[in-house]
Amino acid sequence: MFDEILGLPVHPLLVHAAVVLTPLLALLSVAHAALPRFRGKFDWMLVLTAVGAPVAVFVAKESGEAFERNLFEGRTSPAVAAHESFANPLLISTAALGLVALLLVFGARKWPKAAGTVLSAASVVLAVVAGYYVVRAGHSGATAVWGG
Repeated sequence: MFDEILGLPVHPLLVHAAVVLTPLLALLSVAHAALPRFRGKFDWMLVLTAVGAPVAVFVAKESGEAFERNLFEGRTSPAVAAHESFANPLLISTAALGLVALLLVFGARKWPKAAGTVLSAASVVLAVVAGYYVVRAGHSGATAVWGG
């Protein structure tokens, strides 16, 4: 399922969705936490990226594993192994950030203010973690392909 689209490998085609949506989710989450006055104006964008970014990262991870199997047939280079090592932490941190963002949008108004504050702080921390892993995954992938 994650091998090819029209004969082309899925991973190089769709990995850019994860590289764009994860930082966007991180930025919107931090903005939601830091700018409560503007929350209503971009809640819909936060909801879309909270769902889309983890899906994009999951597709990138699964298609990367299929791409590795097809391309290297069990003889993975150290650069590809380094790139692959960031997949699970990126997926976990992006999914957690997406979940916290959804809780902030749909639940924080109904809960005590302290719960909203804790979720806002958690979203900022998770945004930093997800941002770190998306940069590391992207950089190590580019290094594996282009050298450096």
